[in-house]
Amino acid sequence: MASGLIALLDDVAAIAKLAAASLDDVAAATAKAGAKSAGVVIDDAAVTPTYVTGFTPDRELPIIWKIAKGSLRNKLIFLTPIFIALAAFLPQALTPLLMLGGSFLCFEAAEKVMEKLGLHAHAEGDSPELPVPLEPAERETKMVGGAIRTDLILSAEILAIALGELDNLPLATTAAALVGVSIAVTVLVYGGVALIVKMDDIGLRLAQVDNGASQAVGRALVAGMPKLLAALSVIGTAAMAWVGGGIVLHGMEVLGIFPALPHALTHWAHAIASLSPVLTAALEWVVHASFAGVFGLILGAVIAQGVTLAGKLRK
Repeated sequence: MASGLIALLDDVAAIAKLAAASLDDVAAATAKAGAKSAGVVIDDAAVTPTYVTGFTPDRELPIIWKIAKGSLRNKLIFLTPIFIALAAFLPQALTPLLMLGGSFLCFEAAEKVMEKLGLHAHAEGDSPELPVPLEPAERETKMVGGAIRTDLILSAEILAIALGELDNLPLATTAAALVGVSIAVTVLVYGGVALIVKMDDIGLRLAQVDNGASQAVGRALVAGMPKLLAALSVIGTAAMAWVGGGIVLHGMEVLGIFPALPHALTHWAHAIASLSPVLTAALEWVVHASFAGVFGLILGAVIAQGVTLAGKLRK
């Protein structure tokens, strides 16, 4: 009886060790996949606060909560099963799919840069339509629906990038990692957005406290909000160009499409980094990421011009 109990305890301990190892694999895969999609996450966090602009403060958090629930539904119910099926039955389609997603990231980054530089203009004879005023509840419903539809595209990009980092893993681990990325990214983005949109309210409250230090912190929070949003926008755009360009360059190398270009960029990055005896690996990463970002912006600008030309031809 005692030996049977000891054997059972040994089996339980072995199962526990196996489960712990599996959890470690899932956690490591989730962290690796989530880190690569950081560019889209930052851009998502920079864009989302604009969806509550113009609403009363008491509606800001409820609106963000509605968008967050829609985002999680997008990832867990619609996108994750599609990507799991893709990993199981059509893994060879992953690289072309990633290249399409990377090209879209480059296009978005280039669009943002072109808008900042004032290179977008209405076609001759075009005139923007005046918006029809909506009731607050109707406007909120429309805004939430539009935000969730936009999130569907961003979530697909995030999961596609994440899936690209989960090669050669068991299907169960891949599925668990995708679920982990979905939950972690949603909490990170919309938790951060909730904090950002309420930062000025927190600052105003602190500024009204009868304490010099609290008032200074409050004023700094209120004054720093526009700068924080501007910085997030710039970082997000740069990260999208870098990630998108890197994905396309890697796909070109894998599929043998002008492989000389990614090889040359890697060689140049290594040659430049070797000039410094300190932090060579870090410098090589920075230089290669810069090359990928420039390539991404050029590719995105070409795609943007193609989209503009196609629009003119349709007219």
